[in-house]
Amino acid sequence: MVRNVKESIKIAKVLVDSLPYMQEFRHKTIVIKYGGHAMVDEHLKRQFALDVILLKQVGINPIIVHGGGPQINRLLDRLDIQPSYVQGMRVTDGETMDVVEMVLVGKVNKEIVGLINHCGGKAVGLSGRDGDLICAQKLRVSRKAQGETLKDAPPELLDLGRVGEVTDINPGVLESLSKNDFIPVIAPIGVGNDGQAFNINADLVASAVAGELSAEKLILLTDVSGVNDKSGQLITTLSHLDLEELINDGTVGGGMIPKVRCCEDALRRGVAKTYIIDGRVEHSILLEMFTPEGVGTEIF
Repeated sequence: MVRNVKESIKIAKVLVDSLPYMQEFRHKTIVIKYGGHAMVDEHLKRQFALDVILLKQVGINPIIVHGGGPQINRLLDRLDIQPSYVQGMRVTDGETMDVVEMVLVGKVNKEIVGLINHCGGKAVGLSGRDGDLICAQKLRVSRKAQGETLKDAPPELLDLGRVGEVTDINPGVLESLSKNDFIPVIAPIGVGNDGQAFNINADLVASAVAGELSAEKLILLTDVSGVNDKSGQLITTLSHLDLEELINDGTVGGGMIPKVRCCEDALRRGVAKTYIIDGRVEHSILLEMFTPEGVGTEIF
């Protein structure tokens, strides 16, 4: 019995210690890019849903943007459609775009919404088509010619099909949902001027949404601890002014480069702070939001 009282006191102390953070972020918007292992592990999926519900209950406005690459690949494999990539981006022809939209909007989005609602929250699923939420255009990518004789040749334009980039975010539907205590869950499908759908990187959509709403925080859930230095140690805080040097000297490389660029872009758009955190850690969002140490890397 004594042990139970002591444990209860510890829990109460945790709640009291988190109170200043709850007060600081009340009525603030937090955009969360949901992806990686946290989207496939059943236990972590439930913990994520509960964390988001808790944020909403204490007066914070969470907005979720999700990915779904592995789920898309599984269906493409079942349909015997071979995926193709250029510079790390999925080439998306018309047939592949149908699969992408089917998986992201019809399956993954609905599963996240259903889980949040089942756990006691109020979530609504959206894609960029809804209320012209995510306006997009075809992404133009070039590859410079290689070799001495071609060094002065113009860059080769690569056709990635229906891969898009964000041109505008129409926040009205998000603001309306948040004011009515709903949690928006966004699939990263954009819509062009002609109504054509575009497949857009979820990190970029999250950055654009956070910037449009002047969010307090942009949080990217990943499968790594954050940004590490050359010795492999976690960098807990990082100024965006230092990013270029860290990229040039190889400290930041590979798949981490587009993520830090995404954070850099969000800061440029007016987001107060950005974070790259490990979604494999239970309650990583709450640890980042409500503890002084935080978790992962803060980029400011």
